[in-house]
Amino acid sequence: MSNKHARITELAAQFSGDGVDPRYAGYFILFNQGKFYEAHDVLEDLWLPDRQGRNGNYYKGLIQLAGAFVHLQKNRLKPSAALFKLAQNNFEPYPEVHERLNLVAVRLLIFGWLKQLERGEFLVNPLTPLNKPQLALQTFLALP
Repeated sequence: MSNKHARITELAAQFSGDGVDPRYAGYFILFNQGKFYEAHDVLEDLWLPDRQGRNGNYYKGLIQLAGAFVHLQKNRLKPSAALFKLAQNNFEPYPEVHERLNLVAVRLLIFGWLKQLERGEFLVNPLTPLNKPQLALQTFLALP
């Protein structure tokens, strides 16, 4: 077991899986806290062994989405836009809701951030402490 994998496993253990892998749940918690690099790292640990699996491109898209916001945090606006577009492409084959994530909402989120970047001609960073993105997994109630 690599040192990084052990560190990620320890980090992910604190996240309630709510019926999903703790690394997957952790991605959303960290993402919503604005810890985009950490979100990327946690999900990458889940993605790496299953890159060619049915969720390979889905996880890759989520990793790229977090990466786009890492670039925004570092004021790298054009690389951010490139990652938004790559993420969008990786989500294309998946249905409107996949693995409890509303991909319609994610696609709209990406579209909105790309529009803000373009409107500012890649000179104005739209990411501010008051303008952080949020992602949420859908919860399903068991029917009696």
